[in-house]
Amino acid sequence: MRLNSYDDFTPLKEVVLGSAVNYAERLRDLSFDMFISDNVSGARGYYASITDWRPGEDRKKRNEPQRLAMKERFLDELIEDVEGIAAALKSLGLTVHRPMRLAPEATEMSAPGWSAPVTPPLNVRDNTLILGDEIIETPPTLRARYFETQFLKPVFMRYFEQGARWTTMPRPMMTDASFDPANEDAAPNIEAPLDPQASPYDVGVEIMIDGANCLRLGRDLIVNISNANHALACDWLERHLEGRFRVHRMHKLTQSHIDSVVIPLRPGTLLVRSEGVLDYLPEPLRKWDIIVPPAPTVSDYPQYENDTPIPASPYIDLNLLSIDEQTVMVNDACKTLIATLENKGFTVVPVRHRHRRLFGGGFHCFTLDTVRTGGAEDYLG
Repeated sequence: MRLNSYDDFTPLKEVVLGSAVNYAERLRDLSFDMFISDNVSGARGYYASITDWRPGEDRKKRNEPQRLAMKERFLDELIEDVEGIAAALKSLGLTVHRPMRLAPEATEMSAPGWSAPVTPPLNVRDNTLILGDEIIETPPTLRARYFETQFLKPVFMRYFEQGARWTTMPRPMMTDASFDPANEDAAPNIEAPLDPQASPYDVGVEIMIDGANCLRLGRDLIVNISNANHALACDWLERHLEGRFRVHRMHKLTQSHIDSVVIPLRPGTLLVRSEGVLDYLPEPLRKWDIIVPPAPTVSDYPQYENDTPIPASPYIDLNLLSIDEQTVMVNDACKTLIATLENKGFTVVPVRHRHRRLFGGGFHCFTLDTVRTGGAEDYLG
């Protein structure tokens, strides 16, 4: 089918599902710490804050790159679960596209001013934004994910050959000076760089944002802005989409991604982390019905050793995938969320995904909708 995706809830026909094959290392650097700070702050009892991940005096060096090997058992189980997600999607009659797999020898990439291990295309939602008949590759916010969309090129090329538009936003240099933690729109609990280093490749604060910062509602795009990087990206989106989509700015809801915070399940119904989320949304959305599930508990998740960085929010199970306006795919371990949604009349498809906190992604993160039946509707009118 031709590319057509305007929302996250009308009947899904085709989807891209990520791959975790040969996920070898995680890079802890300035970009990683800034990216996950909002997820971790205030989550005591779930796991330590990022400043606790380095012992003692090493915390003062938290912006220095640190490579952490992924534990083989967890990776094997992740790969098994991703393939289970693929089987579940196909059983629902969906066409499932897959990215190219990361080759085992592709372990390192370099750019002017920095280097990083290569990350496989697992969370394919993050670096791509599908708006109607257009693929927009977004400028990455994590250095280790700089070339991630390259693994999706065969999928994108097929849609392009069928008539899709295909755009890449400006690629950032991603030196320390590229990141803005001090903007007036910054989330209050961001981990500011302690000692950003000058580089001959500095160009100042740059355009950087993830597709998962955005909420798609027909002809409307709601963009979460928490720093000057996001604001510049929103400037670009407004100019690029003028006349086709209405872009709405939403400030400080989270430090980055919003798809574990506010999830439109169908026109008129939102799943939200808490009632306080409504204060950040455009006025028309505040009138929608909301579903607030019980807060997660520690027992909802696998527990790990104290030295294991866990980047995902404790609300990661809200990161569900809508198959249509009545059917949702939910982690089978999240019994309270399943019960809440079933009590609201939804059909729940439970699927296993064990290490969602550890690898930082749920079903929405792992997938990229490419064909849904909906169009450029006015849901905010």
